[in-house]
Amino acid sequence: MKRILAGLFVVVSSEIGMLLQLEPFWSWHTPIAWTGYILLVDGIVHVRRGNSWLSDSLPEFAFLAIVSFPLWLVFEFYNLFIRNWHYINLPGNAVLRDVGYVWAFATIWPAIFETAELVGTLRHPGRLWSGATIADVEADKHDRVPRRVSAAGVASMVAGAAMLAWPLVWPSPYLAAPVWLGFIFLLDPLNARLGGQSLVADYRRGHVALSSHVTGGAPSVWVRRTDRAINLMAGGLVCGFVWECWNYWARTKWIYTVPILEHVKLFEMPLPGYLGFPAFALECFTMYVTVRLILGRGRGRPIGL
Repeated sequence: MKRILAGLFVVVSSEIGMLLQLEPFWSWHTPIAWTGYILLVDGIVHVRRGNSWLSDSLPEFAFLAIVSFPLWLVFEFYNLFIRNWHYINLPGNAVLRDVGYVWAFATIWPAIFETAELVGTLRHPGRLWSGATIADVEADKHDRVPRRVSAAGVASMVAGAAMLAWPLVWPSPYLAAPVWLGFIFLLDPLNARLGGQSLVADYRRGHVALSSHVTGGAPSVWVRRTDRAINLMAGGLVCGFVWECWNYWARTKWIYTVPILEHVKLFEMPLPGYLGFPAFALECFTMYVTVRLILGRGRGRPIGL
């Protein structure tokens, strides 16, 4: 409960300060408010489930926040070619500007994963995890064994690579969709091949009963093959709406130059752009799992369940 109150205090304070154009909130609203949001959502998840990132997976949460910064820089790199957004009213001091970048970007992956987990608690209010049994939900022994990439998986990876190469070879502001989809097609089959969490493995698994020592009785609670994808996409859409809402009144902010229905906007984002947030959440999942596998951090905490 203390985490919920602390997070709520930070969010409300930053929101009021930003609307009153008070510093540091007016210029630093994004990193401040999202830090409070993460505390707030994590606290709610812990109350509802008895388990959360900050309570039970703090070392991995720190790792997640650290890698969130370079992972987002991948999309900043692509923006050099598609030019779909730019920032205004950044601090003139280079050190302060860089601190703002790092802090703001470090909240992106944690915010999406925390929100996806909150969605999971709302969709399945009776589901309770414990740290000792969290792996039971994620995969059975069969899923832990790496498999060969199927023909469909190879086709997916080729398609993903082509999507990601397209904006680099032929830069255009109309090529946002390949960027927001490419990493899903490229990396998810690879993650499944390496025995990591993946959408492909979820589909293979179908329905998995939670063991009785998780549910406290008969294994009557089920993890469906679509649960992770639904939770992540819903979490991405929620975060996207909140990002745009908070960005709209802030002094330091981003402006979109998306050429599709660019004058039909909700806040600064043209309406078609909101379709990208669910896909982005899935990309956050696939990219993070790949990094975790490459760095030898194992399966880690289940994401989006």
